[in-house]
Amino acid sequence: MPTTEPGSVVLALENVSKSFGAIAALRGARLELRAGEAHALVGENGAGKSTLVKILAGVHGPDSGRVLLDGRPVTLDSPAAARAAGIAVIYQEPTLFPDLSVAENIFMGRQPLTGGRRIDRKELAARCQALFERLGVRMDPERPARGLSIADQQMVEIAKALSFDARVLVMDEPTAALSGVEVERLFTVARALRASGAAVLFISHRFDEVFGLCDRITVMRDGQWVSTDATVDLTVEQVVRRMVGRDVAELFPKQDVTAGDVVLEVRGLTRRGVFTDVSFDVRAGEIVALAGLVGAGRSEVMRAVFGVDRYDAGTVQVEGKRLKGGSPAAAMAAGMALVPEDRRQQGLVMELSVERNATLTRRWELSRLGWLSARRERDAAAEWSTKLQVKAGRMSDPVSTLSGGNQQKVVLAKWLSTRPTVLVVDEPTRGIDVGTKAEVHRLLSQLAADGLAVVMVSSELPEVLGMADRVLVMHEGRLAADIPRARADESSVMLAATGQTARPAQVAS
Repeated sequence: MPTTEPGSVVLALENVSKSFGAIAALRGARLELRAGEAHALVGENGAGKSTLVKILAGVHGPDSGRVLLDGRPVTLDSPAAARAAGIAVIYQEPTLFPDLSVAENIFMGRQPLTGGRRIDRKELAARCQALFERLGVRMDPERPARGLSIADQQMVEIAKALSFDARVLVMDEPTAALSGVEVERLFTVARALRASGAAVLFISHRFDEVFGLCDRITVMRDGQWVSTDATVDLTVEQVVRRMVGRDVAELFPKQDVTAGDVVLEVRGLTRRGVFTDVSFDVRAGEIVALAGLVGAGRSEVMRAVFGVDRYDAGTVQVEGKRLKGGSPAAAMAAGMALVPEDRRQQGLVMELSVERNATLTRRWELSRLGWLSARRERDAAAEWSTKLQVKAGRMSDPVSTLSGGNQQKVVLAKWLSTRPTVLVVDEPTRGIDVGTKAEVHRLLSQLAADGLAVVMVSSELPEVLGMADRVLVMHEGRLAADIPRARADESSVMLAATGQTARPAQVAS
């Protein structure tokens, strides 16, 4: 890695603007990345962060403004040009060649050759191993990329960046799919890279990570630069206010509601090797959170409850009616709705329009004699998009053009339009900005106040504690505790999640 004076500006954007048709994604944006520094870039979905990253990566060129490398203008007109300039981007979901080895992925097109012009496997593995040693990571260079965890795939991408002598490392939402242990390992590597003189740009919606890793924070809003300050001079409240342009009075606007009758009843649910003997009730007007460590079985239980996955034993009842196992259609007919964890892969059809996605669950209802009415579809989509304040250019645009927060609102619109009695939301605010989080929380609270039974699976402990009337904590596939809101705190939840509590789970009466 080229040596650069610590604190000197390695890469800068000056007055950069970029438009896509009539939409201005960036307007006079600016950014300075310094050697030996971790710099956070924060903003709401649609603030321009992704476009800025793509300009740094050479995917898009700016319409105006300059990109400076070591104080001199540089043209990043392709990913290869960005790589040659020493800029590497680590995305939330890396794209490796699954059938090639780790080493082959790292040195693709640059493999060392023998005198006979064949790939020198021994030298390839040795170079790869040297990179992993620099990162403090244990990984077999010969193993196929297929089957690697997201965390290990990111380590491969970082090793690839080191092999190119990258001086600027851009980490775009790298922790969204990682467990706590994996996040800490990533941060250890990021700190080591920073200490070696690299400039690290870190993009995240998680403020604990931003404040724990980064030296400075740049805030963007509506495609424009808002502020850049040392992290030690800022509070979370100040950053949020700058991001959204207003005070977010309450991130967890939970209404007090008197719970009604039992709506969802789960008894003895078991899927061999995944979860065992899970029993709980959810009442009308309640928000019940499923908490626990990654791999505890939270999402798997709710997928089985909804019928996406089959189970080996147990029963599920909605309003006293037993559901047929393994049948989402039966769950929907009984009044259940499921907002899945992965909205892009499981919740939306990305190439279809906003209005088509928002009405997928009501196709027959909106049809006449087997023909879908375009007017009915348009009106139904407009109704729920207005209720949820979906921000879209045109309802006929592909849903892929929306920000993550607005995509999540479309998934919610799709299911809420069925007027369910039980709503299951899995990681409802993952990957969306703080302003939209507050809107989603307010919506869930209002739905519960209107009598809906809500089951929320969440890995974010503040969200669990802020929104749940009861917290069901899972540990290694079993329900470890059922904690009422008045007694739920970080300590009680984490003790149960790590198997340190002796108090058995109790089904609410």
